[in-house]
Amino acid sequence: MMKSKDTRTLRSEAQSLKPTVQIGKDGLTEKVAEELRRQVKAKGLIKVRLNPSYQVDAKKAAVELSEASSSDVVDVRGRTVVLSRR
Repeated sequence: MMKSKDTRTLRSEAQSLKPTVQIGKDGLTEKVAEELRRQVKAKGLIKVRLNPSYQVDAKKAAVELSEASSSDVVDVRGRTVVLSRR
């Protein structure tokens, strides 16, 4: 669990990021999970865009994404999720 000060700092850093992974109608596949793990490991902080064709609640999807990529959820805004390295 992150401290609120860490979360605020990461949220402010994430504002300038563009989504680097998009989740579509196929959802969270093994290839997507691998890509999430690779990007979180390399960059430390990533943004994921959930396309409207992905019919899962954004907060539930954020939890699934964080578990699949061994990362922490920093923020969920609309259909955009920010993940950081643990």
